[in-house]
Amino acid sequence: MTKKIIYIVVALALIVFTIVRLANNKKTTQERVYHYDKDAPISVQVDTIKLEEIDAEYSYTGSFEPYKETKISADIQGKIINLLVDVGSSVKEGQALIQLDNSLLKLQLQTVEVQIEGLESDVKRYTVLANADAIQGVQLEKTELGLRSAKIQRATLLEQIKKTTIRAPFSGIVTAKMTEVGGFAGPGMPLLQITDISKLKFIVNMPEQEMSQFSLKQTARLTTDAFPEIELMGEITMMGSKANMGNSFPVQFLAKNTPDLKIKAGMSGSVLSTNKSSEKHIIISSSSIVGTNLKPQIYKVEQGKAVLSDVTISKRFGNKLVISNGLKEGDVIVNNGFINLFDNANVTIK
Repeated sequence: MTKKIIYIVVALALIVFTIVRLANNKKTTQERVYHYDKDAPISVQVDTIKLEEIDAEYSYTGSFEPYKETKISADIQGKIINLLVDVGSSVKEGQALIQLDNSLLKLQLQTVEVQIEGLESDVKRYTVLANADAIQGVQLEKTELGLRSAKIQRATLLEQIKKTTIRAPFSGIVTAKMTEVGGFAGPGMPLLQITDISKLKFIVNMPEQEMSQFSLKQTARLTTDAFPEIELMGEITMMGSKANMGNSFPVQFLAKNTPDLKIKAGMSGSVLSTNKSSEKHIIISSSSIVGTNLKPQIYKVEQGKAVLSDVTISKRFGNKLVISNGLKEGDVIVNNGFINLFDNANVTIK
């Protein structure tokens, strides 16, 4: 009986000890947990709004593309007997590039020439006889029609022979060769590729918010990553009317290449544009914006409190924003220290 009482007492003591220990642990844990004081002022950095002139330089990356590029093919079929250029060759407009075999066409032309010679003699003879009523006029008419048909056939053969010499449609550089001497050329079959880089197209994809700073015929400076010391002047010749997959719009500049054609198609580069305006605007740093692109907001500091306010962004350049509504000169806004910041929070300025 005594042992039973001892066991009960020990068990109760253990239970009491466990309860006390857990209570102490809870108290210690609660003391260690950080309790955020919403009334405590939050330290922030601020800017005071003032009117400024826009004087910014924009830089957008893009790539250079050839002014003109085409794959050369034959208008008629034939065997290639002479290839007059190779990859890297500079060619002029109208220069002969490929010669097709035209020996059979020339033989056909000789045959037609003989026919024409005979028909012309017949026409002269039948004309004299018809005038003397020695033959019917129908025979003369048929001979004249035959002569006209032969002359058309001769013109057709001459045109076909002309097309056996494939010529450059414009000046440029041979950038690809898809055939060799002895190969067969057919209509539409690519044989050579010619690229004109005497001028270059520079394509840059522009965010929709920044399209307003460019316009057709506007000029801007172009630079290349490979030759940063070279600067070209490009004129805008096209502005995209439809956004691409990235929701940006292509803008095309046209620039004259260097005399030694140093800049090649496919090189990457940048367009530099300076935006200057004598009119003054409210300009803030993009780091001051909270919220979303659809609903941009800022924190104004008013009487020691951070007041969340809506603003309207009219223009972006670099990391700067032009504000058209929601701010006025002299307003103080938060530009750093947004952690734990909320509407109507007490703030102190660093």
